Amino acid sequence: MQIKAKILHHKKVKPGYYRVALIACGIAKEAQAGQFVEIKVNDAWEPLLRRPFSIHRTQGSAFEVLYEVVGQATRLLSRKKPGEYLEVIGPLGKGFDFCSDSYAPLLVAGGMGVAPLVFLAEKMAASNKRATVLLGARDKNSILCEEVFRKLGFSVKIATDNGSRGFRGYVSGLLEHELAAGSFMPQLVIYACGPRPMLQEISRISRHHNIPAWVSLEEHMACGLGVCLGCVVDTVDGYQRVCKEGPVFEARRIIWKSKSAKGERLCPQSLLFR
Repeated sequence: MQIKAKILHHKKVKPGYYRVALIACGIAKEAQAGQFVEIKVNDAWEPLLRRPFSIHRTQGSAFEVLYEVVGQATRLLSRKKPGEYLEVIGPLGKGFDFCSDSYAPLLVAGGMGVAPLVFLAEKMAASNKRATVLLGARDKNSILCEEVFRKLGFSVKIATDNGSRGFRGYVSGLLEHELAAGSFMPQLVIYACGPRPMLQEISRISRHHNIPAWVSLEEHMACGLGVCLGCVVDTVDGYQRVCKEGPVFEARRIIWKSKSAKGERLCPQSLLFR
């Protein structure tokens, strides 16, 4: 659906982090956890392209987006007021699949990767399913959505890069630490979202422990519709589009490699998103 969505509310949740709710009944009704929307932040030529944002949660006829101000587009978005309209396309992509009831879910979020996992957690809670959540952040002031998961009855463990709270190190290190300590049930399934290096490490760990894992990839998506081919990733099934066949993939099906590895060229479209 492509619509003009009215801003219901727009709040700063922490310095540099915002949550915006948009009235879009069709999108809110059809959205699945892990899907995303493409938002045009203004009607001017700059920035030219829409920006992809995970659907953070849905409430009635509205859906929410949680975002961090990191560039021109998100700075412009942060200035929008309730009552204004934004052009939105969505819901897009493939979301998370629930595994059988015999598996205990483990949600792993790195930084802004927490955004789609709140939606997933609320769907789980509505189905009377509880999970453990591992949250990773730069420092204690950058931890997002902890209180939301706790209110849902989920167990939450924290990792910070500088050790200002919880485990000192990356959230993937916390996962490895907890697995070594035997903190989880034997039959476990991982749902993860975050930076690509984190997801690559989560994939390695899940393979080593023979744990099924689903990862939501963060890639630059110019169109969001699978047309421009600017967000392809290498998989065991060949190159696939993150915006169409993803953003959620089974971790073991991704062929993980650095996009800036020697002999490879960076996608020129990445320059458009700075």
